[in-house]
Amino acid sequence: MFTGIVEEKGKIKQIDKNKSSLTLKIEGNTVTSDVSVGDSISVNGVCLTVTSYGSGWFTVDVIPETFRGTSLATTSVGSEVNLERAMSAGGRFGGHFVSGHVDTVGKIRRIWMEDNAAYIHIAIELEGLPFIALKGSVTVDGTSLTIFGLKDDGFIISLIPETRRATVLGDKKQGDIVNVEYDVLAKYMERMLTVKKTQGRESNTITTDKLQQYGFLD
Repeated sequence: MFTGIVEEKGKIKQIDKNKSSLTLKIEGNTVTSDVSVGDSISVNGVCLTVTSYGSGWFTVDVIPETFRGTSLATTSVGSEVNLERAMSAGGRFGGHFVSGHVDTVGKIRRIWMEDNAAYIHIAIELEGLPFIALKGSVTVDGTSLTIFGLKDDGFIISLIPETRRATVLGDKKQGDIVNVEYDVLAKYMERMLTVKKTQGRESNTITTDKLQQYGFLD
């Protein structure tokens, strides 16, 4: 489990690529300060297991499912990536609950500035639209963010100067692909409220009465 608060920007030092899998060697001084084999590290929002490490670097394996379902297949030597160690039980919790299990890849449609904020419109698969809500949480490339606008094809986020500096999102361009993880609480709520009629239970339509029943509305 992660928080979506990126600890540092790492760099891809080496890629061993097969047909549909990767082994990555990643440079990262902060996340390797107490690393062990078997530890989980979020790499651009993807939870990966450390297989080896040394002074300021670690390696991870990217299996075919992750290769096909995330943006890691598009990385190259020298690419910067967002890094975060798994959440510690006694640490501060500054973001939101992030599993590191990417739901989809999104595409940046537009980036624009307003005063000191950068706004980014990200398009996603239509199946993901029920999991996004205005002022709700979303994870983009491992960064916990607030949704500031809804679009027919996705959502809008806003980056403060510190987020642009401290994460790879500050270097993104129109057309770039990003990893997106929806709020796990939204996914559980959707699952709880969508019970198939074929099971002889209640309708799968979300209503105000149902939201009140489960405590989501006063």
